[in-house]
Amino acid sequence: MKRELTPRQIVRELNKYIVGQNKAKRAVAIALRNRWRRQQVPENMRDEILPNNIILIGSTGVGKTEIARRLAKLANAPFIKIEASKFTEVGYVGRDVESIIRDLTDTAVNMVRLEKQKAVAGRAFKLAQERLIDLLLPNENQKNRTRTTEEIERKKRTRTRMMTKLENDELEDKEVQLEVKKDSMPIGMQVFGPMGMEDIGANIKEMMAGIMPHSKQRRKMKIKDARNYLIESESQKLIDQDELVRIAKENVENSGIVFLDEIDKVVGNGKTSGPDVSREGVQRDLLPIVEGSTVPTKYGAVKSDHILFIAAGAFHVATPSDMIPELQGRFPIRVEMDKLSTSDFIKILTHPQSALIKQYTALLAAEKMDLKFDKSAIKAIAEIATEVNNKTENIGARRLHTIMTTLLDDYMFEHNTKKELKLNITKAIVDEKLEGIAKDEDLSRYIL
Repeated sequence: MKRELTPRQIVRELNKYIVGQNKAKRAVAIALRNRWRRQQVPENMRDEILPNNIILIGSTGVGKTEIARRLAKLANAPFIKIEASKFTEVGYVGRDVESIIRDLTDTAVNMVRLEKQKAVAGRAFKLAQERLIDLLLPNENQKNRTRTTEEIERKKRTRTRMMTKLENDELEDKEVQLEVKKDSMPIGMQVFGPMGMEDIGANIKEMMAGIMPHSKQRRKMKIKDARNYLIESESQKLIDQDELVRIAKENVENSGIVFLDEIDKVVGNGKTSGPDVSREGVQRDLLPIVEGSTVPTKYGAVKSDHILFIAAGAFHVATPSDMIPELQGRFPIRVEMDKLSTSDFIKILTHPQSALIKQYTALLAAEKMDLKFDKSAIKAIAEIATEVNNKTENIGARRLHTIMTTLLDDYMFEHNTKKELKLNITKAIVDEKLEGIAKDEDLSRYIL
């Protein structure tokens, strides 16, 4: 994490994408800054400082997931979103909670691999180009024969000429024969782990693939496709796989962020029978992961002690105080999300870098349509979103997606790229398209 990302600057960055929710932004900004602060303290104290995990309380569509996702992107940290309701306690059908850490480690490995591939991209491209010339001039690569000085010079000139053609994209559609790795698992053979143990099945498959010999097969490819394959192949050779795994594990243990969505679905409401027993079991299974344990992965053991957990839920039926006491203690920071108002909806439609109106404008610009919205039209859309949310299920900002799709449905279906079109959405158009539906509660439930 960069030194200059103070909590105030983190909030400023989040403001570019998320409207309102200042309390939640403040809490996650402090939590993220504390990761950097921890790295600056003496090593003997560093392991004692644990992350302050957070619970975000609020109904759907108010920005809980987006805050966590943008935070991870800002920190360039391994991030995974998991629905707590997917898990059931050990012995019941469901996913094993340790798969959270395994999936997070897979994400971290992929992130580091992409960074390493970018670092060696130039060298990998040059090596791939050389290999393409070898494929284009197979007779020039014969070994065990002495060459005269004239032949050596001619070979150099030929390769230089072919390299120039490759660099000028003159041979892109020419076909070459390339040796590619063949799947060492027999056709039709699959390995399945027991229910809820998908990772074991995947690991067994990898182990068997390692035991069985790697066979190769020759395939014809166009130069442009072969180049991509060869760049990938050369990149893998240039990357130190052991270092890649070491960095990925370090990133998970020190910077990893897990977003536990729907945590309220595994919290009972005080009953001790029926499904609540299973819910409490899930909480007890989650507890060791959240408080810190060592999880075996295919890359080696990974510690979860300093992973930041951000849990979220609507908590309509239960409350955070209904969680088992041990788990409550591991989520010391609780933030209640603000409900979205009409003015918030107006900002969501217009202010963020990825605002909904900007998205639809860009989509329809691909069809040569110049889409504009009057301020009165934007206000009318926001008011309809508020009205429908109040009358039916409150789904927050997600209501804007359904409204915008309904409003622009005819234009998106009918218009094509043959002619340019300027379209100005006014309040009258919004009223014509949506007012009847918004006022009819039954229609609102099914359409908006």
